[in-house]
Amino acid sequence: MDDAQGNLLEHEDADVSEKPFLPPYNVPFRSTRLNIQRSNVCSRAYFVVVMVFFHVYILNVIALLLYVHYNNGPGDLVNGDGASSAPVINTDSGLPQPAPSGRELHVEDYSQSFSLHRMEGIRVGHVQHVSILPDRTHEMKTLSLKPLLFEIPGFLSEEECRVVVQLAQLKGLMDSKTATPSQEQAELNQPLLSLSTEEVFSLLDLNQDGFLQKQEIVSHSRSRDGTWLSPDNLRQILSGLEASPTEILTLGEFRRVYDVSQHPRQQRTGSLHSHFKQRNRHTWLFQGPGSHHVLQTLRKRVIALTRLSSALIELSEPLQVSRYEHGDFTNAHYDSSSFQSETTCAHTRLAGNTSALTEVSCRYLTVLFYLSSVEDGGESTFPVADNRTYDERALVQDGVDLTDTQQACGKGNLRMTPTAGTALLWYNHLSDGRGWMGELDEYSLHGDCPVKRGVKWVADSWVNVDPDHQQQARYQRLVAQRHKAKSSMDDHYQSLSHSDLHLDL
Repeated sequence: MDDAQGNLLEHEDADVSEKPFLPPYNVPFRSTRLNIQRSNVCSRAYFVVVMVFFHVYILNVIALLLYVHYNNGPGDLVNGDGASSAPVINTDSGLPQPAPSGRELHVEDYSQSFSLHRMEGIRVGHVQHVSILPDRTHEMKTLSLKPLLFEIPGFLSEEECRVVVQLAQLKGLMDSKTATPSQEQAELNQPLLSLSTEEVFSLLDLNQDGFLQKQEIVSHSRSRDGTWLSPDNLRQILSGLEASPTEILTLGEFRRVYDVSQHPRQQRTGSLHSHFKQRNRHTWLFQGPGSHHVLQTLRKRVIALTRLSSALIELSEPLQVSRYEHGDFTNAHYDSSSFQSETTCAHTRLAGNTSALTEVSCRYLTVLFYLSSVEDGGESTFPVADNRTYDERALVQDGVDLTDTQQACGKGNLRMTPTAGTALLWYNHLSDGRGWMGELDEYSLHGDCPVKRGVKWVADSWVNVDPDHQQQARYQRLVAQRHKAKSSMDDHYQSLSHSDLHLDL
């Protein structure tokens, strides 16, 4: 029995030795299951964290897009750098709505980023399509790059041209004749008193310290006393003082400056301004609320074409309409002026520089409309358009002054024949490189050739901009404040009925 049990145990030991050792089934299963559960817990937490960060990122992106949308909407003047990213005007925006009714004006555009849109000419002859009407596209052709000049045929319909002409006739036209200054006209700009240089210096030297400071000259300009010193004298004296390194003038230095001021017509611009002549008849048409719908529509098209702030155009000069009959003309001139420290823009005089000696026209661009066709003559001429260089002395060639359209109209570099409905757009100023108005473009010199047969009707729309963007902002802010005050006052009186007025009385 013992031998049998021993054999059985040996047999079992042999079977066991032949089979590999296998641990109990439930032990590795439980261990593996626990590992799977731990892996699932880590994955779920990681997934939750990732989803939370993903949703936060999406919300931040949406918030950023909304911020950009509401801070760079259509109310901005233009994009940040002051230039369009494409030469073609946006054809999807349709017409803007400047002052659609009542007393509303877009005078609060001063809060926008100040920059001025400037179209690209690409090259002479380049044609780009622009949208100034919701259902029509116009072709705009580049006529020159110096100045930047465009032609837009069919800008106005024949009916619209006829309405503008009739409105001008109803308003009444006045003569605008400016001839070479006669002896009597020249004397008007001369001081009534004849004083020596020493006496003038003594009168200007308010503190009698033997030196002439800028403030002393400016103080005299405010008095508007022209009995012994003309405005031209003051401007020239002030220019000489600013050119001095010490910004003061001694009596000896004043003598040299004052002698030059006695002959202002011999300065650099003398040949251009001393011989300026024009002969036509003109009037001004208001385009604000309450004006004829054609005039308001015309202003909307100017806003759509120029892509400038509505406030700039609404606060600019009214539309000038001119009539040229047989022999009428305008010598070559600039629509705008060079900005100097002693001048201020006429349109911002409400917030103007009190120390300025004189007011000048500040016109960023000109949009000219031909309201009629001319049988012969009456061309618009740009004598020095696209010249390689500009030199005012070169305007006189072989004894002929190119600015004299009566004599040298055919010698101008560029001439456009008037065609009813066609518009011309050109920039009177260069860009300052920062999106604002820079120096006067000397190539924008232009005039009107004499009309030989027929009648020429034209309209000029000028966009006034102050070269000092802060001054322009102050002006628009001041207009906005006055407009709000006037609107509140009007609303107060309109809210009172006749019975209330009777009771108050």
